[in-house]
Amino acid sequence: MKLEIARALFLIAGLAVTTVAVAAWEEPRPMVFSKAAMADQCALPRDLKPQQQAKVEPDQDLLLFLFGMRQGLRPSG
Repeated sequence: MKLEIARALFLIAGLAVTTVAVAAWEEPRPMVFSKAAMADQCALPRDLKPQQQAKVEPDQDLLLFLFGMRQGLRPSG
């Protein structure tokens, strides 16, 4: 195979790989959220007092599970 043909094939292969990489690279663009865009989502009413909101407490089984997982990560030496 001649050197010119090999160079041309290498150039075409390089451009093909670059084209596929650019097409596959999908980076989300920065977006600004507005109240109009969030209008269809359910939001809490403004007149709701903080003591009326449900208090969230951690699940004891989950805390025990996380503690057990943490203990398992320690070396046994």
